[in-house]
Amino acid sequence: MSGQEDWRTQLSQPTFEMDEWQIEVPVKARDGTQLFVDVRLPKGPAGARYPALLSMSPYGREIQHLAPPVGRESDYTRGTGGIESGMTDYFVPRGYVHVHGDPRGIGRSGGQYEHFGEQEQQDGYDLIEWIARQPWCNGQVGMLGMSYFAVNQLLVATQRPPSLKAIFVHDGYSDMYRQLAYHGGIFNFGFYQHIWRLFPTSTTQPISRRLLSEDEYEARLENIRGDRDLRGYPYLYKLTINPENNPLMLDLLMHPFDGEFYRERSAYPDFDKIQIPVFIVSRWSAWAIHLPGAIDAFYNLDVPRKMVVTETSWEGGFGRPWHENHDLVLRWYDHWLKGNDTGVMDEPPVRYFVKGMNRWDQADTWPPKGVSYQPYYLHEAGVLSDQAQIPHERPSRFFNEPWQAPGQMSESVKFTSAPVSTALEIAGPVALHFWASLSSDDANWFVQLRDVAPDGTAKIVTKGWLKASHRELDAERSTAERPYHPHVRRLETKPGETYGYQIDLRDTAHVFLPGHRMQILIKGQDSPWEDFAIWYHVNNMTRTEHTIHHDSLQPSHVLLPVRKMAD
Repeated sequence: MSGQEDWRTQLSQPTFEMDEWQIEVPVKARDGTQLFVDVRLPKGPAGARYPALLSMSPYGREIQHLAPPVGRESDYTRGTGGIESGMTDYFVPRGYVHVHGDPRGIGRSGGQYEHFGEQEQQDGYDLIEWIARQPWCNGQVGMLGMSYFAVNQLLVATQRPPSLKAIFVHDGYSDMYRQLAYHGGIFNFGFYQHIWRLFPTSTTQPISRRLLSEDEYEARLENIRGDRDLRGYPYLYKLTINPENNPLMLDLLMHPFDGEFYRERSAYPDFDKIQIPVFIVSRWSAWAIHLPGAIDAFYNLDVPRKMVVTETSWEGGFGRPWHENHDLVLRWYDHWLKGNDTGVMDEPPVRYFVKGMNRWDQADTWPPKGVSYQPYYLHEAGVLSDQAQIPHERPSRFFNEPWQAPGQMSESVKFTSAPVSTALEIAGPVALHFWASLSSDDANWFVQLRDVAPDGTAKIVTKGWLKASHRELDAERSTAERPYHPHVRRLETKPGETYGYQIDLRDTAHVFLPGHRMQILIKGQDSPWEDFAIWYHVNNMTRTEHTIHHDSLQPSHVLLPVRKMAD
């Protein structure tokens, strides 16, 4: 291909009209449970067979037919509502069958819904094989959709349905505990309060009722009721009395540590079972959910794979129905499901957007070659510098106030560099290593790397989180640039005692332009009015003084993946 855009001329063109939707087509799962799907076919000659794309989530088949006009921005009240399956009227005219499936317990599908459970993954297998047997299918099946739909793709792929030939994972996490439910061990309350409203189910009970003995179930309910932080959230406390209000949220509260509950619902333990080509798309602002899943999958999958990391103007992500990347999906599936030469496998595996300079780059690996990890040290008076600390530097302090007034910003400390004289590019993971003491027996750390412009405005480059009692490291999996916490127990945190902390901030690609400053911001909480409205966490409900130590004996620093810029 001679130019970056030439490949678009090789894609399937919209030459087909569409048949009417076939609504509520019954499909029997292997255990006899009745599932339902909607099907839309190209209007072609009698007996024609096409590759098919399955979109499967608990958001409801009917909702997926309500996509807003292309190019119209949507939010969490208008136009979105879980409309993430992909645009039927884009793919069907280009020679694909689109199938929308309700997993068990959703809509009219029988059985009980279990969030990403083994049974739902098997239902995905059964739907794919049913599709492949239909007279309108050529036996080549892919999957389509972002977020929940994308996570499902990875999980279904671990089941190895023979007719699933490739997947396109558009914004999909791979580790439910670390990348979504508990950021650094801190419960992601806001998201699960939001998402349950999207599930059209009335049959769901907490999965914990089946997993735990009656005595253990009741004991965990009592632990929630007695938790000093959760007692500050009446909505969460009420779930121990009325779990039907949000059974998924109660399950997560009853599993505050990583374990089998989360591993069953995560793809990463079974990456070796995925043996088909995978295309991965995410965005740099998906700190709180999908970005680390993209990096994790690309790094660990041993199959033909591609990764594109872009950026969106809105932290909520792509405007639904994410039409911006449908041409990438078509290119991938034209290659793997139709056998068309679209050149997709002739290019470097990674394409990524570099913020700050707003340019695109390509690489054979992630992080790209030429990265070296350089420390920038935290100093007294809020200074960030590549020079190490001297003895007896005074620590930095802030108080975290749990009963934050609406609209009030969280207290924090900031460490800011001098303006950079030449452009500084970073590409890869970021890690904060620091020493600190607390006035209470536990607390939360929220960290941002920010770019401060000459006019003083600051933009977030990346984020990280850690609960103090979850500071334990997995020595085998951790590196200096990627600390890894097992999150299987709480470590004692004595008030006034100093401990070392390592926090992984999400990967990024960013250029600090001349005159801009690097800044590390550290605080003890977030809130709906201060951070993106659905990404906020259960707060530490004890007023706590945070003291960060930084001197020659406690060299607190941020480790940045500095890349030499091309001449």
